[in-house]
Amino acid sequence: MKTVFLHKINKLYQGSPLLFVLLFSLFASSQENTTVKAEIDTTQIKIGEQIKYTITVETDSLNVVYFPEDQTFSPLEMVEALKIDTTKNKDRITLQRIYALTQFDSGSYTIPPQRIAIDEQPFMTDSFAVKVGDIAVDTTKQKMYDIKALVPVEKQRGKLVKIILLAFLVLLIIAGLLYYFVVRNKPLSEEEKIALLPPYERAIKQLHELENSRYLIQDEYKKYYSELTDIVRSYLEEDVHISALESTTDQLLERLELLKDAGELSLDDETLEQFKKVFKTADLVKFAKSKPPISVAEDDRKAVEKIVIKTKEALPEPTEEELLSNEDYLEELQAKKQKKRLLIAGGVLAGIIVLGTSVSIAYFGFKTVKDTVFGYPTKTLLEGEWVKSEYGFPILVLETPEVLVRKETATPDEQAELIENAQTFDYGSITDKLYIRANVTTFKEKKEVDAEATVTAILKDLERKGVKNIIPKQDEFYTNSGKPGAKIYGSGLYTKEGETDGKRIKYTVILFAGNGFIQQLFVTWEEGDEYAEQIVQRILATVDTNTQG
Repeated sequence: MKTVFLHKINKLYQGSPLLFVLLFSLFASSQENTTVKAEIDTTQIKIGEQIKYTITVETDSLNVVYFPEDQTFSPLEMVEALKIDTTKNKDRITLQRIYALTQFDSGSYTIPPQRIAIDEQPFMTDSFAVKVGDIAVDTTKQKMYDIKALVPVEKQRGKLVKIILLAFLVLLIIAGLLYYFVVRNKPLSEEEKIALLPPYERAIKQLHELENSRYLIQDEYKKYYSELTDIVRSYLEEDVHISALESTTDQLLERLELLKDAGELSLDDETLEQFKKVFKTADLVKFAKSKPPISVAEDDRKAVEKIVIKTKEALPEPTEEELLSNEDYLEELQAKKQKKRLLIAGGVLAGIIVLGTSVSIAYFGFKTVKDTVFGYPTKTLLEGEWVKSEYGFPILVLETPEVLVRKETATPDEQAELIENAQTFDYGSITDKLYIRANVTTFKEKKEVDAEATVTAILKDLERKGVKNIIPKQDEFYTNSGKPGAKIYGSGLYTKEGETDGKRIKYTVILFAGNGFIQQLFVTWEEGDEYAEQIVQRILATVDTNTQG
């Protein structure tokens, strides 16, 4: 780009030297009329406080101005860059931008000059010396105490209990509805109670109800006689075991006489004559629309009642085998009814489960439903109650699904003279679906720790634990409070000792290093586990540290 620009300038100069001189003069005049000024609102702050760094540019309104955008204020950190404030006066323009800067370590620092580009011409601001002081603590008034060790606490399971209780309540309601409408023995209606009576008792009861009916008062003789004959026909069919309901009057009388002649039914001639007389009257009423007096109709009902009683008396007593057979039949019938109710209840419950499962799979997906129903370790951790804790000193702050437990580790002899204190806290192991470890190490010599050497040691430790084909990547890392660190991440193949098949795992290491200390967060999980991925992202979003060494 620069070469092309110079080539065009040279060509312009060769073609028209006078025009070139005129344009150059105008350009130089425009740059001479440009002013760049930088200032800060204070030169002394406490740790974590902010400095307002202001850059003001006054130039021609046609010029293009570029302000600093990135972290160019190191060793101070840029917290925020406000929008550019613009003021225009005729052909002049004034641009102003304010930056908020801070520092979390005490000491004396220099804010380096900042580069402002105006039409690709660089302008540099002045540098500023600032001092960051410690927050004074009066130990005569505020007592100092040792850091307390971590104490495992029982995990709160209130949310899980609520979910279980809600699910139990829903199932209880469904079970109650199924029992009430399907399984339970419902109160019998009057018709059902009559239907369950023995044939003789049922016939007598129905005849008494017919006596109290309003058929004769309402002049409904046909209904009266139809019901009268149906009662006696049903009784004969059930107790005498003859085809009475589908027979004509003559056929029915003929069958009764045959039973009498065969000695199977001891009926006298008078009873048969009464039977014949009532049925003939009933046929006339039903088919010839005859209308006998009310007294005759009432006498016919009484006659039928006597016929039923005499027929019952004429029947031989049932044998013990017949009685037992009848009881077995009734029990079998009751068992079939109960089985039918249970099948209906089971079918309804299965239908509800299938419908609920289908809707859940359609909405949430098969994997989510499967992992929820059968339980998946990392999903349970993700949806459980998380714990925010401080680990070691200098403090490393983490929010994790489970509290990391202090682990005693032996310091190698060759490092014992260098290390002042080493603290390790972990959850699980590298063989599990999720492994979390936090290390805080302080050294006797207070100097900057070699982060690169630490990274190399971490990767070698992974290899010793059985991870091969490690693919490492490195990036910058910033906590939510703006504190810088290093992020090492990647994947590898983990194989247990003595086995040939392995599993792909992913790992992430966060490092914070300062004068005489180093803090590490180390996490591994199975590749492709989306719940573990979410856990790791949530942990990283909550990482914070005290870098005061």
